[in-house]
Amino acid sequence: MYSTRLITIVCALASVSLVANAHAAEKSKHPPNIVLIVSDDQGFADLSCIGDNGCRTPRLDQLAAGGTRLTSFYVSWPACTPSRASLMTGRYPQRNGTYDMIRNEAPDYDYLYKPEEYAVTAERILGTDVQEVFLADVLKQSGYASAVFGKWDGGQLKRYLPLQRGFDQYYGFANTGVDYFTHERYGVPSMFRDNQPTEEDKGTYLTDLFEREAIRFIDENHDRPFFLYLPFNAPHSASNLDRSIRGFAQAPQEYLDHFPGGEGKKEKRRQAYLAAVERMDEAIGKVVDQLQQHQIADNTLIIFLSDNGGGGGSDNSPLRGGKAKMFEGGNRVPCIVHWPGKVPAGKVSDQFLTSLEVFPTVVAAVGGQLPADVIYDGFDMLPVLNGASSPREEMFWKRRGDVAARVGDWKWVNSAAGNGLFNLAEDISEKQDLSKEHPEMLAKLKERFAAWTAEMEAAEPRGPFRDF
Repeated sequence: MYSTRLITIVCALASVSLVANAHAAEKSKHPPNIVLIVSDDQGFADLSCIGDNGCRTPRLDQLAAGGTRLTSFYVSWPACTPSRASLMTGRYPQRNGTYDMIRNEAPDYDYLYKPEEYAVTAERILGTDVQEVFLADVLKQSGYASAVFGKWDGGQLKRYLPLQRGFDQYYGFANTGVDYFTHERYGVPSMFRDNQPTEEDKGTYLTDLFEREAIRFIDENHDRPFFLYLPFNAPHSASNLDRSIRGFAQAPQEYLDHFPGGEGKKEKRRQAYLAAVERMDEAIGKVVDQLQQHQIADNTLIIFLSDNGGGGGSDNSPLRGGKAKMFEGGNRVPCIVHWPGKVPAGKVSDQFLTSLEVFPTVVAAVGGQLPADVIYDGFDMLPVLNGASSPREEMFWKRRGDVAARVGDWKWVNSAAGNGLFNLAEDISEKQDLSKEHPEMLAKLKERFAAWTAEMEAAEPRGPFRDF
């Protein structure tokens, strides 16, 4: 009797295992899921797998260990709005039209807008040109469900919101930064659920909300291919009129308690920053856990990057400068690509790559086609991650009067924060200006920048800033 029962149990377990394996195999036949994670103002050195600077990112470290970490990865602009527009369009800011910040400046001087005033401000009415094709638009043609939970920063009017840019679901805020708990930007309520403003979760920490929504979306769509765009606002500083809060990231007290605060402003800022990063890292881990729970992690391409160089409280070492600057600390960012069996595990690559590569890489990964009538500024980087040399030889940046160019290993910067010609292969910290020693190289980079500028000016014009 005992043996018969044992055989029955073993057979039942084997049957369950076979069903589970068959289910997992069926899911693996789908095109890969895409999870694109963006942190906000995270420093180049602020991954604990890089070194011991106090940062705690065990779940991002696991993604790096199971994938490839990129150490010469750049974004297209040294601050939020244009960088994120490039990510969604695959085009330089100067080509897609969003080549400056979409934000109001009066709150910097402690001014609280009245509702009727705010309704006609630049922050409220501007957005990325509606002619631009977004990544979700292309993935929708391949049958993907898609959602964005977090910082949109692409315009607040209905025509600019995610549901009009190819996404099926949206929960987050549409401007550049908010208070993590009140969800207000300098006193103005800023959250949206799909196309409608909402204050439904006011008082709840934003990272908790974005984690909740991402997990729900995975639960609802795990049986079909999906695109999850998860752009955190952490560890960006809070946008609050209260100067005791403004300029600091925010985090629940239990996370603040994990790090020493100190008495000075610098120490307290670092504490808040580290706590926000740790909570974000934990949320990323919960998302990965949910992929594993549904047995779809191996069929999911995960890309993680920061939208620009580190801001207040960050560690950008060994790079010079940080957010909003043209030096490496403003444009070179941490990046991890994880796709089991398709991207090498445990690899660190110093190949020259950029966020402009993300759009064509994702489209290639799902077997889709880039729109034939759109000019893209990047390429599929999967061959590079698997050992090929990067075809990228140049990258250019322009932020008002500040400009920079990288050609090969050489970098030229001309900005209010400093100027110079640098050999990045020998001087990643941009300490030694070689302009006088290598005038021919300086002339070459200026020439290439002028050619790029001419190309951008000749491109089909896009709003919101260009005059046409």
